[in-house]
Amino acid sequence: MVRRARPTGLRGLLARLFRHPTAERLGARIKWLAELGTDGYPPHVRRRLMILNLFAYLIAVTTAIYALQQIQLDFDTYKPLVFINLALLVMALTVPAMHRINEIAGGMLVVVSEYIALMAFTAYLGHSAGIHLQYIIAGAAAFVVFGLERLKLVTTVVALGLVLHLIAWFKFPPEAALIKADQQVLDSLYTQAAISTVGLIAASVWYAFRLVERAQAETDALLRNILPDSVADRLKARPGEPIADSHDEVSVLFADISGFVALARSLGASKVVDLLNDIVCEFDRLAAAYGVEKIKTIGDAYMAVAGLPEPVHDHAERLARMALDMLATVERVRAETGLALQIRVGMAAGPVLAGVIGTRKFSYDVWGNPVNLAARLEALGAPGRIHLCPTCRERLQHTFELEPCGQIEIKGVGLQETWFLVGLRGLDASGSPAALG
Repeated sequence: MVRRARPTGLRGLLARLFRHPTAERLGARIKWLAELGTDGYPPHVRRRLMILNLFAYLIAVTTAIYALQQIQLDFDTYKPLVFINLALLVMALTVPAMHRINEIAGGMLVVVSEYIALMAFTAYLGHSAGIHLQYIIAGAAAFVVFGLERLKLVTTVVALGLVLHLIAWFKFPPEAALIKADQQVLDSLYTQAAISTVGLIAASVWYAFRLVERAQAETDALLRNILPDSVADRLKARPGEPIADSHDEVSVLFADISGFVALARSLGASKVVDLLNDIVCEFDRLAAAYGVEKIKTIGDAYMAVAGLPEPVHDHAERLARMALDMLATVERVRAETGLALQIRVGMAAGPVLAGVIGTRKFSYDVWGNPVNLAARLEALGAPGRIHLCPTCRERLQHTFELEPCGQIEIKGVGLQETWFLVGLRGLDASGSPAALG
């Protein structure tokens, strides 16, 4: 057994801490709290409501701490502030339930309650306590709480926060404060207000950038699932520029599962899709292993090309090895399922054109005589066999065992001699060419 190396340093320490049972239970509870009231909403709305829930719990914790501090400091003097903080605590804990009304009810509750409470705190303590700084949080947090789709509401919340901040500053100077607090208390409150303001703004901006980066990563991954990496990079760099290339030497493969349509009628939709998906996923894995570019699937047909978008000298050999493994894959599936599955494969080589077509549901496609010839060789081939054109035969004859088929009539080509690919030289048909690759 090979032991996997354990991560060391700070990363290893953090990984071990987060895998600790206590940390896992805590994470599960936080996740449960964050998801309260969010069931039934679309994923992007649910994510925003979960952030709002966490924000509300933070308000609940901080207001509870403030209330305890004020009770210990001088309850009689700070009684109004204690009650305001307790009201905010109740409000914050109510936010998850507000999501049952609609997706903005919780956010509106937080905004209205906080705006009123901040003005009341400033009136009691004066602007020297810095409580009014927290209106500035709306400049970033409103976008997270309500989303860009409600830009008018967000703009209103941000503008109102700025107006209230200025009113609090000019209307409640220290001498107008209803409670004459010690300067040490005011300094402590100002420090806490400044820290919470900067922290929440930073968290909101970080969250926004994280969403953008995640969306970019998901888009990039999707694009690279559709297009070759180099083509995807070109498309991102110059989105409006057509992508079309000529390739002098490539090999093209068409494969079709023979009898699949008849088999599909007896299996039913769900089993058919599952079976076909398993086979195609295995073909995709082989394509990645051999450095072959999958072009598309059409029903139960599979098309792949070797030698593009980056040219390689052994394109025919790569595709031949992949084709042999495709036969082995279908044979294995047939043995496991008992289904009468077989595959026909056609291969041809030569110059082609390749490019991106379409603007909606666009695709990377290939055109040229080898494409047509490979498709016709597949159709004229035999189940369980790989049908080759003369060009492929020239490239593979020294490395692979070939079986002549004689001359056959090919539409658009006429009479042409073709061959079946049997296997690698020195191996019988049951040998695994992938093991040599």
